[in-house]
Amino acid sequence: MSRSVRTRPDGSGQALNEAYDTALLDLDGVVYAGGNAIAHAVESLASAREGGMHLAYVTNNALRTPDAVAGHLTELGIPAEAGDVITSAQAVARLISEQVPQGSRVLVIGGEGLRVALRERGLVPVESADDDPVAVVQGYGGPELPWGRFAEACYAVARGVPWFASNTDLTIPSGRGIAPGNGAAVEVVRIATGAEPQVAGKPLPPMHRETILRTGARRPLVVGDRLDTDIEGAFNGEVDSLLVLTGVTDGAHLLAAPPQHRPTYVDADLRGMLTGQPEVVGAGDGFRCGGWTATAGAGGLELDGDGGALDGLRALCAAAWTAAGDGVCDLDGRKALARLGW
Repeated sequence: MSRSVRTRPDGSGQALNEAYDTALLDLDGVVYAGGNAIAHAVESLASAREGGMHLAYVTNNALRTPDAVAGHLTELGIPAEAGDVITSAQAVARLISEQVPQGSRVLVIGGEGLRVALRERGLVPVESADDDPVAVVQGYGGPELPWGRFAEACYAVARGVPWFASNTDLTIPSGRGIAPGNGAAVEVVRIATGAEPQVAGKPLPPMHRETILRTGARRPLVVGDRLDTDIEGAFNGEVDSLLVLTGVTDGAHLLAAPPQHRPTYVDADLRGMLTGQPEVVGAGDGFRCGGWTATAGAGGLELDGDGGALDGLRALCAAAWTAAGDGVCDLDGRKALARLGW
């Protein structure tokens, strides 16, 4: 099925929490960072919930169980139950269960979240390649995961045991900065074995299917901070998305986004769920949003006017994405972004 190429962020006359029935919220970089709530997250989510929006928390991090994640959210002042949390561990466990008999042994390279998800699907977690596993599953195990766990995965995969990964995010945000994610650990096994895993997490379809099955969402809005997981996952699932700028994505990444990484809406943080979104309109050879007009020319991206920084960024997105078409914008936007404080 062909889709038109997005060339500008959309506007919305309705507040997003009224226009969509369910928010599929990423956690790291959106709701919290390093275990602490991100500014405005608690109040914004409370307002969205009180307005009737269903909130679901969708994470590629397979380390913790849904119970643990819900408990953490509740401690932060965001009431949640285990059923509100969807993890890549659940998605990959379903994927494995569809390919092996119930009761099969699965070698786990990761944390408790994977073990709980496998048991939920009637599978038996084991710890060694010598335990005759019929599958290997790899998920984020935290910074203390012993190096020997990767060796166990390599022994089994080299024997031809099917290999699955919860996700392949190369990095993960932490309270001290950006740390290696499960994708970096997957590379260790790939390099040693030459094999390729089946991957379940965002941005791939198994994760989106898991969220829809568990939430029953009819008009969902994906809310995330990563272009290559959250926004691409929404693109693959053919649903709308809101990019918040509280995580890993900055203005330069956004302007250079290929079609599958272009969000429907852009806002500073989760307060963007509670408001409408301004229109970006054509203005001569450029695009206007609020008091800003952005154009793309031989000298790069240019920005004229004044007003809120987000409006300027939205206008720049329209100029950059239109110039790039179905490719990647290579025009210099550094001066324009500097005017906006990026």
